[in-house]
Amino acid sequence: MEKFKNNITMPDQELERNHDLVTISNWLNKQPHLPHEVDEIMLRRFLVSCNYSLERAKRTIDLFFTIRSTAPELFCKRDPWAPEIRRVFEITDLLPLPNKNKENYKVFIYRLNNPDMDLFNFVDAVKTFFMLADTRLTEDEDIASGEIPIFDSANVSLKFISKINLSVLRKYMLYTQEAMPIRLKQVHIINAPSYIGKLHAICKPFLKTEVAKLIKFHEPDSDSLYKDIPRDLLPTEYGGKAGNIDQIKREWIKRIEARRDWFLSNDTRWAVNEASRPINCQDDRADKVKDLPGSFRSLALD
Repeated sequence: MEKFKNNITMPDQELERNHDLVTISNWLNKQPHLPHEVDEIMLRRFLVSCNYSLERAKRTIDLFFTIRSTAPELFCKRDPWAPEIRRVFEITDLLPLPNKNKENYKVFIYRLNNPDMDLFNFVDAVKTFFMLADTRLTEDEDIASGEIPIFDSANVSLKFISKINLSVLRKYMLYTQEAMPIRLKQVHIINAPSYIGKLHAICKPFLKTEVAKLIKFHEPDSDSLYKDIPRDLLPTEYGGKAGNIDQIKREWIKRIEARRDWFLSNDTRWAVNEASRPINCQDDRADKVKDLPGSFRSLALD
């Protein structure tokens, strides 16, 4: 970080932001319970996503690593060549799209490409999703101002409910809403089936109010998505010009596979040492990441 301290030719705002980067790096290196091997691009992402609020960035960084350390089923033993990960690659399409909209937001599509729910494993799917997210977070130096996920539910049946692991769903929702260094701007559910309300009811207890307000549902054969997402940004299968799904997908699988050594060595690299956590950091984070008890029988789906 030394290079940021001595450059006096930068504009004032850039100097201030680089000073913030040095500050957050120095803070992290003084936290005995947190990992210190964190790339500059990650620290920049935390600052940008927290609107350069140092205190918010500190809390988010702590929660980011804490959740990862309490969810080994999602963040450990992540081999892109493992058969369970290969299956997720085969039956799902996880597609960060190449271009951004005029507001500098990134768009991505997640969908099941195979309706056979017997092939689907919820935990493996979430693990693979986070492998893609880690690849994006640590490799893409062009930090978007916002993120717009599109979930295509065309191949999601009611049997999907029986596949959901509540504890993992809770960790997924907490991590993506409060710990990942991104800014959600819109959330779109397209090809929403008639029973989408039942699926939404499962997620609703874990949705932050401000995130719930971002969600829009689009019925099958509707073109309402194009009111928010320029058609040109989408893959050709959705009427756009971003390339075909298979082409985009192959590129991202290659990028994930190229980071195999990083994934296999990351189990302990980004781990939290709770025994070393200072007393002043022992707030409600522990409560947030506890496993959620109960089952679907306790949820009202009507």
